[in-house]
Amino acid sequence: MEALDQISATIALTMGMAWASGINLYAALFTLGYLANTGNIDLPPDLEIVANPMVMGAAGIMYAIEFFADKIPGVDTAWDSLHTFIRIPAGAMLAAGAVGEVNTAVELTAAILGGGMAASSHATKAGSRVLINTSPEPFTNWTASIGEDIAVIGGVWACLHHPIAFLAALLVFILLMIWLIPKIWKGIKKVFAFIIGLFSDKQTSSSG
Repeated sequence: MEALDQISATIALTMGMAWASGINLYAALFTLGYLANTGNIDLPPDLEIVANPMVMGAAGIMYAIEFFADKIPGVDTAWDSLHTFIRIPAGAMLAAGAVGEVNTAVELTAAILGGGMAASSHATKAGSRVLINTSPEPFTNWTASIGEDIAVIGGVWACLHHPIAFLAALLVFILLMIWLIPKIWKGIKKVFAFIIGLFSDKQTSSSG
């Protein structure tokens, strides 16, 4: 039973950090470091670096910047686009570090799965923001951003303290994501088709 609990805790931490990294990497890092420094958790050796004051300070500064950038329509999409090249590799690295000191094959497997999870949660977040930004009012954007922040901080805490419940919630998220991503993609294509149509109409009218 104890071995099963340990396995579920490791899987929850591995997938939890990857999932959270795809949504808000800096909030995930700062929360993990804070919980470690306050004695709430014992991190695997490869993740102990996130509890370093310098790492936490950098994560805190970047989270503060993202907190505001993520709530400005248009800026949030540009920020998400840039962080495609940051969140996904970071999610893979954190997942690999979360499995602890094991053989290379297990670490590589964790990195592959973690990178996939981070990519999926990032795509869901970034894609949904493109659609939300078509609304002229900023309140929907603010609500989504604050909800994401709460979900990441709460998710990191839950994957450490209630791994079974977190894994159940993550399974629901994955199923929802599988259903949602094709719809988001169709919506994004309509948005870009509309924008291209506007530019085409302007060029036609100006040439006429």
